[in-house]
Amino acid sequence: MERKKVYKILTIILVMQWAFIQIIAQYPSIIEKYYSNGAYFYISKLLRLLFGWIPFSFGDILYSIIGIIIIKGIYIALKNKQLHFKNTFFKTGAIISVLFFFFHLNWGLNYFRQPLFESLNLKKNTYSSNELVDFTKILILKINQVQVSITKNDTLVVENKLNKKQIKKLSPLAYHQLALKYPQFKLDNPSLKHSLFSIPLTYMGFAGYLNPITNEAQVNSLIPKNNYPATTCHEIAHQVGIASESEANFVGYLASIHSKDAYFNYSGYLLALRYCLSEIYRTDPHEFENLLTLLNKGILKDMQQSQDFWQSYQNWSEKYFKTFYDSFLKANKQKDGIQGYSKMVSLLINYYKLETL
Repeated sequence: MERKKVYKILTIILVMQWAFIQIIAQYPSIIEKYYSNGAYFYISKLLRLLFGWIPFSFGDILYSIIGIIIIKGIYIALKNKQLHFKNTFFKTGAIISVLFFFFHLNWGLNYFRQPLFESLNLKKNTYSSNELVDFTKILILKINQVQVSITKNDTLVVENKLNKKQIKKLSPLAYHQLALKYPQFKLDNPSLKHSLFSIPLTYMGFAGYLNPITNEAQVNSLIPKNNYPATTCHEIAHQVGIASESEANFVGYLASIHSKDAYFNYSGYLLALRYCLSEIYRTDPHEFENLLTLLNKGILKDMQQSQDFWQSYQNWSEKYFKTFYDSFLKANKQKDGIQGYSKMVSLLINYYKLETL
């Protein structure tokens, strides 16, 4: 078949795919049953078997190759002054059509599954300011205890004795512990790797991501070590089919605190504390300052070091990359976009109405 005809057919199929997604997104229970807890389980396991054994990120290499091909094609077309709008339109449509298909088949349909509130049988209640403050105080008590158990001194910053390679190996074990209570979070054949783009990721303000084509969980190798365990658990949450960022934060937190390793526990509590304190600061700065006085000095120093790390990489481009990601999330029915990360607080408070911290 003539290549131009193939491009046209694939572009038409892209429109059909988009229409199908708009329809199927209205039926989260069907996606939950037949995709997230059905087909995706086998697809993701196969992808991790195919790419998990490779010591480097195959997905990052794939991204690089695609980027080079696109840039080369644009350069040649401009150089030879052969940039025909019609041909370029259908060729671009064909490429997007193929990527669109594999994105949704391999992972993307998880964006439209049932909310975690429903699958964990939680009540989707709002919370009061008093409930948030009370919960944060309990969280502070827990992280203070873990910090002292590690350092034996409340003024010292936790120094994680594990290297990042060891942390990556322990992360699936945290999910093994979590799966004893919640089997839906079981992880087989882990595929957790450092991103080859860690430096640009840091400048963009991201700690990691999941490659939806290869199902490799990518972690920014430069982030502070005390944040690293919770970040790896967050990215693994995406691997087990949790697409929402707030839900991945919550599941990553659960995995971290269910780990038998104290450094994971500390990292998980630190993650939850950061979001709770941010919510309190947004609505009541005075109460925020009061709560800080309850934290061990070593934890305050740790939080300041993490803040200094990210501020050292802040630049003009970060807001544009985050704006793009915000638009991407909203296009996939995550109506709160990048602000949805903070919805983890609601999950935490409603979860602990049924469980003890």
